[in-house]
Amino acid sequence: MNTKLLSFFRAVTNRSEKDVFKSTQGRLTRMYSGLLMLFLILFIVIVYSVLYVIILKNQEHELDSLVNQEASFIENYLMKNEQRDLHGIQNQEIVFAGVNQYFYYVVNANGELILGNEADRRLRPDLLNLVKSSFQNEIRKVTLHVESNLGGRGNKGEFHPHEDAHDIRLMVASHSIYNNGQFIGQLYIGKDISFAYQLFHLLLMILVALGIVFFGVATFMSVVMSKRAMIPISGAFSRQREFVADASHELRTPLSVLLSSIDAMEMTIEPVKEEEGDFVGRLLSNMRQEVKRMTNLVSDLLTLARSDSNTIETKTESFDFRAQADKAMESVNPLAASKQISLNLQAPATLMATGDPQRLSQLLYILLDNAIKYTPNGGEVQLSLSEEARQLCIKVQDTGIGIKQEDQNHIFERFYRADKSRSRQMGGHGLGLSIAKWIVDTHGGTIQLSSEVGKGSTFVIRIPQ
Repeated sequence: MNTKLLSFFRAVTNRSEKDVFKSTQGRLTRMYSGLLMLFLILFIVIVYSVLYVIILKNQEHELDSLVNQEASFIENYLMKNEQRDLHGIQNQEIVFAGVNQYFYYVVNANGELILGNEADRRLRPDLLNLVKSSFQNEIRKVTLHVESNLGGRGNKGEFHPHEDAHDIRLMVASHSIYNNGQFIGQLYIGKDISFAYQLFHLLLMILVALGIVFFGVATFMSVVMSKRAMIPISGAFSRQREFVADASHELRTPLSVLLSSIDAMEMTIEPVKEEEGDFVGRLLSNMRQEVKRMTNLVSDLLTLARSDSNTIETKTESFDFRAQADKAMESVNPLAASKQISLNLQAPATLMATGDPQRLSQLLYILLDNAIKYTPNGGEVQLSLSEEARQLCIKVQDTGIGIKQEDQNHIFERFYRADKSRSRQMGGHGLGLSIAKWIVDTHGGTIQLSSEVGKGSTFVIRIPQ
């Protein structure tokens, strides 16, 4: 049983580290993919827009040339035959069909249709309404809807094949006709450009299909690039972790020597005067306090470094957690007494738990020490222990300064301090809650925080048994 739990604890630590690198790699992959797709989308938009403009401009140029040519032909015809109006050419076929030409109409100055022809006689009323609208010597794009029919011959004998309802896109140009400087009518020519829009639709589908293929390629390339980018990051993290572990381990010995030396100095120095004794005493007390604070920091750094490298041997056994709680309360009681803080414990007489006694005891000390530090003089700190649904429940509640809502999601991060100036004054270095979170994670538990500024905070830990 103990071996299985130990393997589980190590797996949790490994998974936590892997999750960090995996999330970082995921962000890099999304960033690379996003940049590549951005360039692809810009490329598609530019290509599509350029082709759209070029094709339509080419159609406009062809239609403009056609309407100018045929208007000149009519004017030359009128001059050659010495006609003063268009009525004399009603039976003359003087306008030649161009490529994809859908209709042509010649209208006199009174708005009467003199001659014309269209590909579909059913659309003549719509086309006449179109040309009678006021536009001259300009090019307009319109869409006409053609109703479905069953085929056969129309009223005038034209044969219409079976066709479904569809839209026809026309580009219509007009040109004024003059005879001896006098306006006598207007020429309208409509060109069917439906094929151009079909081409645009096909082109868009091709570009989208290429975009989907390129998206897959971009995603694959982004994964490869992010993996390569993570290699130096992972190496740097490992070297940094090893350095912190080695440095912390090497610093523990000189700090222990310093603390022992200060204790020896206090016992051996005999002050000559009372004022000098007070000064030396305060000096040695400050030195001891700073050395202890540095020792705690080094110990926390070493704990986190070893937890990252999985070199901490986690013991799993059954023990009386109430006894560990009594020892933790006794350990922090002097700190609470110095601030006149009421320290209370609510727990059954015996509470059996399964886990690492040393780490769970450290968890209690961190939470209690943190609660006492951030509770003003005369406040209250309460530790509650219970067993709920086969879970060890630990609740630490204080009447301290509380934690802002925007800071609550970050307090378990290493070296994070909501109020840096206050934390320095109280001796905090932002590692305690990170270690607490690590201890809870290695035991497969959860830690939750509820806090309100000015009213206090409550930490609730649940550890499976």
